[in-house]
Amino acid sequence: MSELFAVLINGVAQLEYNRASGLPDDQLAFLRRMDERMDAGITLAGDSIAAPDLSQKAQFVAMSLIQYIKAGDEAHASAFCSWLATRLPELKQLRVDDKDGQETFDLVFDREYKGQIGVELTMPGSDTTH
Repeated sequence: MSELFAVLINGVAQLEYNRASGLPDDQLAFLRRMDERMDAGITLAGDSIAAPDLSQKAQFVAMSLIQYIKAGDEAHASAFCSWLATRLPELKQLRVDDKDGQETFDLVFDREYKGQIGVELTMPGSDTTH
C-alpha cells in the first residue's frame, strides 16, 4: 500500500492524502454513508447503474471530486479524496487534464506520488522573490 495519494490537475497537486494519518470516527461514518448511498445506485456518464461495482464507484467519486475542487468546496473534496484513498489502497494518484473546461482523468496505480518541490526564484536586477 502506498502511503501518499494525490489529486493533480494539469500536473499541479490540489490535494494530498497521507494514509498513515487515519481518519476520525465521524469521517469514517461519513464514508460508510457514501458507500450506502452509492450501493443504492449511481448515474455514471448518463447511465443509471443500480448496483455499481468498486470501479464504477471510483469513477463516480473521482468525477465528483474534480467538480468539488473546481467549485472550491474543500469539505466535500476532502471527503471524496478520503474515500478514494481508503477504498483503493493501491491508488497513488488521480491525474486530471483540464483543457478548455473538458476534463479527462486517470486513476494511477503504478506511479508513486513524490510530492512537489517549491522553487524560489529571484528576478535578475530585482530584489523581489517569486
